[in-house]
Amino acid sequence: MGFHTYPVERAAELEDASRYRFCSREELLGLLALDGTETVVDLGSGTGFYTDDVAPFAERVHAVDLQEEMHDLYREKGLPGNVTPVTADVADLPLGDGECDAAVTTMTYHEFYGEAALSELRRVLRSGGRLVVVDWSRAGTGDEGPPREERYDLESATAQLEEAGFSIEYSTERPETFALRASTD
Repeated sequence: MGFHTYPVERAAELEDASRYRFCSREELLGLLALDGTETVVDLGSGTGFYTDDVAPFAERVHAVDLQEEMHDLYREKGLPGNVTPVTADVADLPLGDGECDAAVTTMTYHEFYGEAALSELRRVLRSGGRLVVVDWSRAGTGDEGPPREERYDLESATAQLEEAGFSIEYSTERPETFALRASTD
């Protein structure tokens, strides 16, 4: 992944419901537009805070995190039956070509962005698959999130995804974060 991974010793903070002020469950589910038959990959799933929100609306979810310790904490918390933890780098996903209908990253795009990661996402997403990105914006002025030099702004993220062959369907910049939905076609 990119600049850093989230410190395992601070993992309890990932379960703080105040995170919804940056991306609500409803917003995330609205951007994903799931019908219950999809296979979704959650990139940088951590302790499963947002994975738990997606799981009831998908057939299957791959919870991808680089740190096995995060999966251990998620298992202790209790994994939904349709969630499979996957310890992997986004640039090297152990998933089949076109296996996933959607991918989601909440506050982790800055950790894994790179040409190899975006290429890998295109490989595992089926034709017409969706990618939802909600991340800390470089334009943000608050103290939450990673340092600004580790963030991207909406314009940069949009250009990165378009260069990788994604089509941007929706994007918005908010006070601290940006959100976008892209597709593979």
